[in-house]
Amino acid sequence: MARSLRHTLLSWLLLPLLAIVPAAAGLQYALMLKPTHEAFDQALFNAAASVASYVRGPGLDDGATANAPVGFDMTAQAERALRTDQFDSIYYAVLGPDGKRIAGDPPLQSPALTLAVDERRVIELELDGTPVRMAALGVACGAAACQVRVGETLNKRQQVLRESLLGTLTGVLAFALASVATIVLATRQALKPLERLGAQLGTRSLDDLRPVAEHGTPAEIHGVVDAVNRLFGRVREGSLAQQAFLADAAHQLRTPLAVLKNETELALAEPHPPHMNAALTRLNTGATRAARLSSQLLALARSDTAAQASIANESLDLKNLASDAAVEWVPRALACGVDLGFELHSAPVQGRQFLLRELLANLIHNALEYAGAGSLVTVRTAVLDGAAVLEVEDNGPGIAAADRDAAFQRFKRGNTAAGAGSGLGLAIVRDIALGHGATVSLHTPPVGRGLLVRVAWSRLTTAQ
Repeated sequence: MARSLRHTLLSWLLLPLLAIVPAAAGLQYALMLKPTHEAFDQALFNAAASVASYVRGPGLDDGATANAPVGFDMTAQAERALRTDQFDSIYYAVLGPDGKRIAGDPPLQSPALTLAVDERRVIELELDGTPVRMAALGVACGAAACQVRVGETLNKRQQVLRESLLGTLTGVLAFALASVATIVLATRQALKPLERLGAQLGTRSLDDLRPVAEHGTPAEIHGVVDAVNRLFGRVREGSLAQQAFLADAAHQLRTPLAVLKNETELALAEPHPPHMNAALTRLNTGATRAARLSSQLLALARSDTAAQASIANESLDLKNLASDAAVEWVPRALACGVDLGFELHSAPVQGRQFLLRELLANLIHNALEYAGAGSLVTVRTAVLDGAAVLEVEDNGPGIAAADRDAAFQRFKRGNTAAGAGSGLGLAIVRDIALGHGATVSLHTPPVGRGLLVRVAWSRLTTAQ
């Protein structure tokens, strides 16, 4: 199964985020880690410098001799200030040039380090199983160097790092979610013209060969739209040529068939040998059917969508069309023994008059042909729910529900259909209706017997 363009785009855009987002989070956290440690280490060195100010000895006091011992005179109040911290334990130690502790906490005497004056070093160690980060500072003590060491536990650091990590993950996650939403929305918006184009093509009937609108489609698919329109153009030209041939053939057949029909009727009306009566009757019936078929073929050619598109619409009223049809069809109905009635109300539409006459003629002819003698046929026009409606109802045998879809196919008749029809009537009605933006549906009348054919216009195509 082929992958959709949407799936391909989302895969190429979203999958890299699976690698980019963790990498970005790690990089941002790493970039925050170093400045955080440096800030805390600098605070330790500042504390070490403060402790160093209490160291006394050669080179530190003006009155001290070269052999004077190194001393330390931090007050108890200064020591409490140094050790006061809300989160961590603070340790310090002062070591002489020989590495021996002069003051402070004994555990900070280790490890042994050699530092020059003003040299700084940071060491991580454990005191009683607790991690401690220690800053060691070299201090001048005569010709040698003393050391001041200040250490603290890592509670503040870990809390800041946890908050930094949480902030980093929150920011990166928000970025990732925003990116995903933007990518999905952008993909959806970018593919909407394709979906509209697909819907436009998918809902078209086989007879709708109008050019596809290029407006609103991306430039990348203009070539596809142009190719489809060229294809439609070639098919439309072929369809018009086919319909023109069909119309010409039907037109050429009408005259000889009409002559044949008239001659057989005259032969039947004039005295003739009795044994010729059956043959003349069959000949007349065949000529009548052939003439009707040629008329339907001509109507079929004219009802093609491409052919209809070349004829301008006009404002019409279905009531007037049905009234005109009554003059022609009432005498035929009486001759067939059918009661043809009309229930007409104004129903304005935009359409092509001769095609709508043909539509109505096919519906009435089908009703007279298939309902049978003694049946009741009613033609109705009205406006229902803001749309024009034309109905032809009969109380004949009707069409079985299973055969109704097939009834619209050309040269297709129901399994129980009587009469001498060719199976083109409803196909012509459907084509003309589609060309007028209307729909044709078959129903069972409320009495539970017969057939009701409803042609309903949409509101957009109904004349105002």
